[in-house]
Amino acid sequence: MRAVRFHEYGGPDVLTVDEIRRPEIGADEVLVEVEAAAVNPVDTYFREGGYEPGDLPWIPGSDCAGTVAAVGESVSEYAEGDRVFATGLGNWLQGTCAEYAAVPESYLAHLPEGVDFETGAAVALVGVTAWESLVAACSLNPAERALIHGGSGGVGHVAVQLAAANGARVTTTASPTYHDRLRELGADDVLDYSRDDLADAVVAAGRPDVILDHRLDDYLSFDAEVAAQGGRVAAIGNSDAAATFESVPNCRSKSLSVHHVLMFNAPDFGGVLASLATLLEDGDLTAEVAQTYNLAEVADAHRDVLEESFLGKLVVTP
Repeated sequence: MRAVRFHEYGGPDVLTVDEIRRPEIGADEVLVEVEAAAVNPVDTYFREGGYEPGDLPWIPGSDCAGTVAAVGESVSEYAEGDRVFATGLGNWLQGTCAEYAAVPESYLAHLPEGVDFETGAAVALVGVTAWESLVAACSLNPAERALIHGGSGGVGHVAVQLAAANGARVTTTASPTYHDRLRELGADDVLDYSRDDLADAVVAAGRPDVILDHRLDDYLSFDAEVAAQGGRVAAIGNSDAAATFESVPNCRSKSLSVHHVLMFNAPDFGGVLASLATLLEDGDLTAEVAQTYNLAEVADAHRDVLEESFLGKLVVTP
């Protein structure tokens, strides 16, 4: 099969398309013929060596959608020909930017017939991240308001939909280019993240009970300022290692809690994916695919995911 791999850590140019053997599957694994794989910022961290995966050479890619080509002897929920989507790969397991991927059964869910493979791949990792942040970590309920920083991003645009599907009122921030689409996806209030009075505007919309923060080093003190009493912050990202509160007493007076969320620590990838599949099937969730790439263009996708502005996700179609 053809697979994108890096044989050393470095920039996008270390990615090559290699001809290798199809992966052999274990008793509890499924061989997936990959129809689509998403590109996520975390893939670039593995490639650069910031997070070291398994022994090189390594296949990048954390999620995929496709068709079951073979199943291990202990697999009971899947059969050859099933449509599936998966996440949790590319870290301690080889990734998905390839024609085939070996996936543990517990990392999979059935992809509804009415959902295309590109959407399935695009929603997998970011959907589990949004679910683990809003539902599992912060217990968002229908009577509450959520603030989603960066609503046009991969996690952000899915989190907007997930919060809305949960019945919560949703405030999000984004460039004005994306405001109309984010309203269509379920946001009640969409604010330009660059406005000088952003904190006042967030409070005017309604102090958020739950905040999804993808840049903790920039917004942690902002979150504490605007949060409602008993507010919960789901921290999913940062560009600087340090993030501090300007006023700890302010946080204490609000009983503010911060929950650090890493998708790869999710205890049940398959269970969350199955819940997301229900939302996809019911039309309460989708994924915006901004651009698609072939295997030879994965290096471009790795550049674009960090450098370009777009709504939604970038997808590779082998």
